[in-house]
Amino acid sequence: MSHDGHHHHFHAHAHPPRAVAMAPTFSLLRLSVGQRLIGVALALGVLWALVFTVLG
Repeated sequence: MSHDGHHHHFHAHAHPPRAVAMAPTFSLLRLSVGQRLIGVALALGVLWALVFTVLG
């Protein structure tokens, strides 16, 4: 079946292979649980500081 001349090419615009995805320089999976918790706590602290600076 030709489907009225519609050709579906999945990779019509080819992207170059991403080196970042193959060899990540920074990965959250490599961090320990404690490091992740510290990172989340720091991120939340920064966000709350921004909230309070905007509201205050």
